[in-house]
Amino acid sequence: MAELLSKKVETQGQLDSRPFRVMVVDDSAVIRGFISRWLEEDPNITVVGTAAHGLMAIRSLRSSNAEVVILDIEMPVMDGMTALPKLIEEVPDIKIIMASTLTRRNADISLRALQAGAADYVPKPDTKGQVNSSMDFRREIVEKIKALASTRRKVRGERLPVKQSVDNKPALATPVQTNAPARIDPIQLADPSAKKPAILVVGASTGGPQAVCRLLGDMKHFLNIPTLVAQHMPATFTGILAEHIARATGKECKEAEDGQIIDKSSILVAPGDYHMTVVDDGGCHKIKLNQDAPEHFCRPSVNPVLRSVAEVFGPRGL
Repeated sequence: MAELLSKKVETQGQLDSRPFRVMVVDDSAVIRGFISRWLEEDPNITVVGTAAHGLMAIRSLRSSNAEVVILDIEMPVMDGMTALPKLIEEVPDIKIIMASTLTRRNADISLRALQAGAADYVPKPDTKGQVNSSMDFRREIVEKIKALASTRRKVRGERLPVKQSVDNKPALATPVQTNAPARIDPIQLADPSAKKPAILVVGASTGGPQAVCRLLGDMKHFLNIPTLVAQHMPATFTGILAEHIARATGKECKEAEDGQIIDKSSILVAPGDYHMTVVDDGGCHKIKLNQDAPEHFCRPSVNPVLRSVAEVFGPRGL
């Protein structure tokens, strides 16, 4: 009995340290092929299944042992929004990334999917040719898979894969993965400022939209200072995010405009493809937008607004 238990633990350990396991669900065989090929080129990711619609994904989810599902929205037989809660019911801690083209309708569906339990989304290029050639889409989908699968394994106390570069050699400046289970480090809080906050800045990336809406919704009764939100999102999505924040808080929220005066009731979201900063114009605080180079592949990026608020508001910025 002890020998059988030892073999089971050893097998589980081997499974945990393998590459992150992904299922790709899309009604287009061409797009499934593109995405699967990209992911398989990364030694830290393996595609354990593909499906042409949601019903097929549900039937094969458990047997595939997938950790992350890339889920298209518009599919025959069963679409992504219908499949989403059924997939979560089948495997409650599965990480689901919604994939949709950049339309206003799909942006709204993607954000509603986040509220329904999806972990994140990726904006899919409009055509098969763009999907094949878009390095931004490829990089984003790989980064989000790794971030979400890592979080899932940490919560479960499972090992992460040994990090490797794409050419199958150990990545430079990457610590070698040990056999110890992944650990979640405790959050270290900074000492609070002695100054009363005059402005609140919220920055978010992977998994952010749902968290931002919940955070601001929970703060709505005492949210009485200007609030700036920098969420890494494309242009079509940021306007929809502002609408969702407005519903969560009961306060006016909209995309920021260049030269806009920041007043006490403002909840402003950095518009897609623009960095948002704050300037002091003779004692009047205004928004300044720019299209400077992306930072860490993001525009909007959290960094420019944080730097500018620190410069203008100092310790009164939260």
